[in-house]
Parts: sequence; structure tokens; C-alpha cells
Amino acid sequence: MFGYRVPAPDQAMLISGGRRGQGGAPFRVVTGHGKFVLPVFRKVRFLTLAMCEAEVAEKCVTRQGIALTVRAVIAFKVGNDTESIVNAGQRFLSDQDQMSVLTGRIFAGHLRSIIGSMTVEEIVTERQKLATEVLETSKTEMAKIGLIVDSLQIQSIDDGDTGYIEAMSAPHKAAIQRQAQIAQAKATQASVEAQQEAARNQAEYSRQTAVVQAEYSAEVDRAQAHAAQAGPLAQAHAQREVLAAQTELAERRAQLRQQELVAEVVKPAEAEAERIKLLALAEAERMKIQAEAAASYDRVALDRMLIDQLPQIVKEASAGLANANVNVLNGTDGLGEMAAGLVGQGLTILDSVRRNLGSPDDRNSKADKNGAAASGGTQGHSGRVEIE
Repeated sequence: MFGYRVPAPDQAMLISGGRRGQGGAPFRVVTGHGKFVLPVFRKVRFLTLAMCEAEVAEKCVTRQGIALTVRAVIAFKVGNDTESIVNAGQRFLSDQDQMSVLTGRIFAGHLRSIIGSMTVEEIVTERQKLATEVLETSKTEMAKIGLIVDSLQIQSIDDGDTGYIEAMSAPHKAAIQRQAQIAQAKATQASVEAQQEAARNQAEYSRQTAVVQAEYSAEVDRAQAHAAQAGPLAQAHAQREVLAAQTELAERRAQLRQQELVAEVVKPAEAEAERIKLLALAEAERMKIQAEAAASYDRVALDRMLIDQLPQIVKEASAGLANANVNVLNGTDGLGEMAAGLVGQGLTILDSVRRNLGSPDDRNSKADKNGAAASGGTQGHSGRVEIE
């Protein structure tokens, strides 16, 4: 649009020719937005708000009287507030490059002043302290011209040919060199130890390798020897198996022949012997039966003969009593008992004769029994017979 102006983000638009600005400033300040400006009646200028840089290389003398060349870099800019823009615009709007020159001069003066109150050791070892003090002392002066300092960096400190800084650093260099030598010695020792350890490991590995190779060679030799013996051993084993099979076959043939001989000779002989034995036993049994039958027949015949003779024996016994003096004590009963006793004696004689015809043991046992029976039979009568 005609007459409408807009400042850049890092610029401040200064409009002059109309109403005065804030605080009686000869221009109005516009930042961050546009403004309609009447042509011919108004004039517009732009002041940079970007970061600027100033370098300082100043020769300063310390409290010890040692000259030092200090190099520093200052980063600064115009303040964002209206007052700072007005102050900077009134001083640098026509030649904005003068901001860096003036800032460098201001900081050079403050560097000389502060370094003059410090020793070389403090300056070298406390650079941040030096920068902070310079910033603090220059803040008020920089604000008057509308500038603010963002940072101050001390780049280098040089003592020229005096060699003071180098001499000051000598003990530290020596200590550092000593520490470096110690570290180098330790590193060398560690390297040697590592090499020795590596050599020992290599030797151990070689020994183990040799042992393994020896064991492998021995195993190969054993395998070869076993392989060389495998053929004869297998042949001998096969021969043993053949001999064992032949032996087993011969034993089976012998057993079979033995079984055949048993079947052909022994069994018939045993059967014949058993038959003969059975025949002999049968014959003996037959003869025994015949003998027992004959003996039984003879005893029956003898018993019959004795029985037939029993009346005669009783008769002869009674005849013996004919001339005896016999007193009958109990009358008819006594006479009957006497007659019974004579008959009993006859039976006893008959039984004795029968036993005598049997076995001696039978005769003895029967004689004992008959004797006891005869004695009992005579004594057991209730009547009394006396013979004189």
C-alpha cells in the first residue's frame, strides 16, 4: 500500500517529521508492526537490532608491571526497549558501523583498568573473573549509548618476549612432563607386561598345541595299529567261530549217535532185562504161592489127622488114670471138670504138634501162648480134683 512501511524483525523503524516520540525523542519508534507514513511529510529510517561484534587487542600492564597483550571479542546489540533504541538512534543512526568501534574502545579502556589491578597469575588462571569484571564496569556506560553486551570472551593473553607466562607454566610443564613420563613408563611397563603375558600365552598355546598334536598322533597310531590288527583279528575270530560251530556240530552228532545207540541197544536191552525180571518175579511169586498152598494143604491134612487121632489121645490119657487114686472132692461137678481138663490137655497137645510143624518163631510164640493157656485152663476150674 502506498505510504505503508513495515520494519524487519531485527530492525526498529524510526519516523521523524511529525509528533515527537516517547520522552521527547525527535522521532517515533515502531517495532514488530507496520505504520502508514505520509510521503513528503514524514521521513523513515531503520536502526538494526541485530547482534554485532567488536574485537579488542589491547596492550595492558599488570599490577606486577608486566606488559600483556590481551585479545577479546565482544558480542553486543542495541537494546530492545524504546529508550535504548532512542539512545542508539541518536548516536549511530547515520553511521551504524561506529557502534563496533566505540564499543571496542570502551572495552579496551576497561580492560586496561581491570588488568592493572590483577597479577599475571590471576589473569591467566581466572579469565572468567576478568571478563565478568569488565562487563560489570562497562554495563552503565554501554547503557547510556543504548547498547547491551551479551558476552565477552578473552581469546588470548600474550606477554611478548618477557617469557613470564612460560616461566610461570614451567613447574606445571615439568609436573605435566613428569606425569607424562610416569604415565609413559607405566604404559611401557604395561606394554612389556602385556607382551610378556602374550608371550606366555603364546608359549602355553604352543605347548597345548604340541600336546594335542602328540595325543592326536598317538591316537592316529593306535587307530592305524588297530586297523592293521583288525584283519588278522577278524580272521582269527572267524576261525574261532568256525571251530566253535564245527565243535558244536560234532557234539550234536555225538549226542545224536548216543541217542541212536540208546534207542538201538540200551533201550531194547533194558526192556529185555525188565521183561526177564518181571518173568522172574512172576515165577517166584508163583512158586511162593504154590509153596504156601502146599504148606497150607499139608497143615490141613495134619490137622485133620490130629483131629482124627484126638479121641485116641484122650482115650490113652484116660487109660493112664485107671490105676490112679483119684478123689473127687465136689461130686458130679468135679468129675465133669476132670473130664474137661483131659480134653483140654488133648487140644493143647494137638496145638503143640501143629506149631512144631510151622516156623521156629511161630512155634515159640505159639508154645508160650499155649503154655499160658494150659496153665490158666487147669487153674481156672472152680472144682478140685486131686490125683495121687
